[in-house]
Amino acid sequence: MAHGHDSDEKVVYVGDSRVRQKSQRPIPADFSSYPGKSEVFIPNFLLKEWMVAVVCMVGILALVISDPPPLGFPANPTNTAFIPMPDWYFLFMYQLLKYPYTSGSYVVFGTVILPGLLFGGLIIAPFLDTGKERRFYRRPIASSMMFLTLIAVVYLTVFSWHHYKQELALTGKPSEDIQHEEELQAAKKSGQPAPGSGSANAAVIPIVASDDPGALIFQKATCIGCHGVDLKGNKNIGVPALLGVGDKYDAAGILDIIKNGKGNGKMAPQYDANKSTKGLTDDDINKLAGWLAKQKKA
Repeated sequence: MAHGHDSDEKVVYVGDSRVRQKSQRPIPADFSSYPGKSEVFIPNFLLKEWMVAVVCMVGILALVISDPPPLGFPANPTNTAFIPMPDWYFLFMYQLLKYPYTSGSYVVFGTVILPGLLFGGLIIAPFLDTGKERRFYRRPIASSMMFLTLIAVVYLTVFSWHHYKQELALTGKPSEDIQHEEELQAAKKSGQPAPGSGSANAAVIPIVASDDPGALIFQKATCIGCHGVDLKGNKNIGVPALLGVGDKYDAAGILDIIKNGKGNGKMAPQYDANKSTKGLTDDDINKLAGWLAKQKKA
């Protein structure tokens, strides 16, 4: 071992702890025979690609944290007016399956054969273009497949979203996530529990006079198909609940709604063009209106 600062003292290394200094720098690889390539793949090129991937991942995480995902109402299989919508990265496939040649009798082609061809093209692309050229405009096969795929995916994604907006415009309703958020904000401002939260503080309105003759008429009338046996309706398709309807309308008001309908056709009138009831007598309609007028919160 070395002691002191005597420069003439012999230095003894324990083990192989010496790191030899290279006398010359390594000669860089010659890529002159590979146009467009200027560095080795491992580790130079791979490290740069990894850094780009990290930056993109951090950007995606920042977007996810800054803006929460839009949430609609809980799944309801009885809601026939619901317009399904997948996540944005599946919109192109969702739109593709709307076309007649990829759905119905051709659903196997749209769900199995066509995606298999696309993935198969990705697999065989390196074997179709085996040249040393790396410039994309001098690799027609690989470049054509890439641009064709990108154009198809972008077009189907944009058109799928456009078609979804058209469907919402035809129904006259906002998307579920917007409607759900509006109801949450309204409940928050009014101090009420969130819709669908199942809070124990939410008031439960019972059915009044369930043994009334009007209740039996309600069960055999066509209105049970929309408002339900429990009178809770279906807010997802614009059908209001009848629990507590007696607090809003008296028997005469309910009778007028039954005969003439309400809300731009949202409730079809129970009288046809000849002013005759649909399977119910006038006495039945009066009993039904009287029973619904009894449905009060207190």
